[in-house]
Amino acid sequence: MLAMVFDGTAPILHEREWPDLVPGEKQLLIDVRACGICRTDLHVIDGELPHPKVPVIPGHEIVGVVAGIGTGVRGFGIGDRVGVPWMGHTCGHCRYCTSGRENLCDAPGFTGYTIDGGYADRALADSRYCFHLPECYSDIEAAPLLCAGLIGYRTLRMAGDARRIGIYGFGAAAHIVAQIALRQGRTVYAFTRGGDTAAQKLALRLGARWASGSDEPAPDELDAALIFAPVGALVPVALKAVAKGGTVVCGGIHMSDVPSFPYEFLWGERRVVSVANLTREDGREFMRLAGEIPLEIAAMPYPLHEANRALSDLREGRVAGAAVLQIGS
Repeated sequence: MLAMVFDGTAPILHEREWPDLVPGEKQLLIDVRACGICRTDLHVIDGELPHPKVPVIPGHEIVGVVAGIGTGVRGFGIGDRVGVPWMGHTCGHCRYCTSGRENLCDAPGFTGYTIDGGYADRALADSRYCFHLPECYSDIEAAPLLCAGLIGYRTLRMAGDARRIGIYGFGAAAHIVAQIALRQGRTVYAFTRGGDTAAQKLALRLGARWASGSDEPAPDELDAALIFAPVGALVPVALKAVAKGGTVVCGGIHMSDVPSFPYEFLWGERRVVSVANLTREDGREFMRLAGEIPLEIAAMPYPLHEANRALSDLREGRVAGAAVLQIGS
């Protein structure tokens, strides 16, 4: 099989022939049709997330068709369309797993980081962590749901019932979660990189009340801010923008250091919280919701062999919405 592989020596992927895969106990063998490109993939390849499996096939927004089934698999059959997310395994017995917080598991496995992922024409995945996908989305449209959508949804939930939502970093996750927030009757304000008119136009087209650079002050007090850009300096900016009692939710797995800021930015019972991974219940709930709305997914497709170009475009801010590798037919 063909795969794009990170060998740990440089921030670039190499095209390789990979050994054939055989599903083990509770595993699915998947013919990959599409795989989303997430900023977390950049964090792995750029060395910002330590200790990846090396070599590793990146990619944790996998859409494909079940081609083989290991022993003990339930709920999936040959030919089923399936989605594989970031959370690839949990231990099931630590204090987090046994209290409904498997996203904080002490011994997890992550697709495309500690487990080979979907930048390939075939992949293996633990069936217990896979999802059936809403039929209303094409393979390219479905791929971003598996991380951008899931993490965005969990990030919004952490904001509680906040009505005025500021979203910092209007990319793959933001353009999905903005639609959910608007559907729930909330008001959305989009903050982008300075001069990123493509992202601003996308935000306004999807229904945001206002869109501008993150160096511009919010036109209204916010009840919550969701930060998807991996920029720690946005935390005090967002704190200044939220009203008393407001929440700043950091939705990324990696962020640059947060600079010091005056206590008055935090005072007034403002909160800063982070989102870590997801639970399978998050996934099932979000997929049900995505099937009901449905969502408009802005996706830029790339062929598998151009994965490095796609990663570069994402790194340099040249992607409006989500980047997706189109792999199978």
